[in-house]
Amino acid sequence: MIRSMLISATGMEAQKLNIDVIANNLANVNTVGFKKSRADFQELMYQDLRTPGATSAEGSIIPSGIQIGLGVKPVAVEKMFDQGDFVHTGNNLDMAIEGDGFFEVTMPDGTTSYTRAGSFKLDNEGRIVTSDGYPIEPAVTIPSDTTSITVSTDGKITVLQAGNTTPTEVGQLEIARFVNPGGLQALGKSLFSPTAASGDPITGNPGQQGLGQISQGFVEMSNVNVVEEMVNMIASQRAYEINSKSVQAADEMLQTANNIKR
Repeated sequence: MIRSMLISATGMEAQKLNIDVIANNLANVNTVGFKKSRADFQELMYQDLRTPGATSAEGSIIPSGIQIGLGVKPVAVEKMFDQGDFVHTGNNLDMAIEGDGFFEVTMPDGTTSYTRAGSFKLDNEGRIVTSDGYPIEPAVTIPSDTTSITVSTDGKITVLQAGNTTPTEVGQLEIARFVNPGGLQALGKSLFSPTAASGDPITGNPGQQGLGQISQGFVEMSNVNVVEEMVNMIASQRAYEINSKSVQAADEMLQTANNIKR
């Protein structure tokens, strides 16, 4: 009876983690560039009471044994990098990557992080930066007398300055992709950093080497499907409840055993 209680406890812990992941997905349903997560689980080891394929006392082969599973454990919370919906904003500094790739961002410590959130702004020096003030890489500075900004699908940034009728190219966007984006480490703020699991970034101009193209005036919203998450939450809640019922059933069986001699 005690074994079943411990097994059910692992199931309840697993479903609690699953609910945490779903809650975070739903909390970020309107976060630009957010990528939903999925919890993956794995069964624990088995206790062999009778090994399948062993030889019995009579010399015959045992066709199936007795193996008791000891529960479940979480093994991964993986980011899902499906494309989110595009929303038209009309803002010249809003950009979305249509296809594979990440914008490169220079962090305060000089390292490079990666993001799908393309809601960029200008800082006091005219640099294109994220909402937290981190400049894109390679850095692009917009002249102070700029009247309009144009970003082509291949990442060329041109501006029209006051008094001029000919656009001037001021920079070239560079984006990066990874062999295994699921191996990126989430830093918060819709930023990711590479790890040994993700592999090194493969950088290039948009539209080349399998990289996506730039859509100016759009932002990529979260890829969270609210209906899907609600269904997953209900299923997880019921699984938690069923595991708690197993604990209750084991407790009642122990109580029955304790009451036999009364």
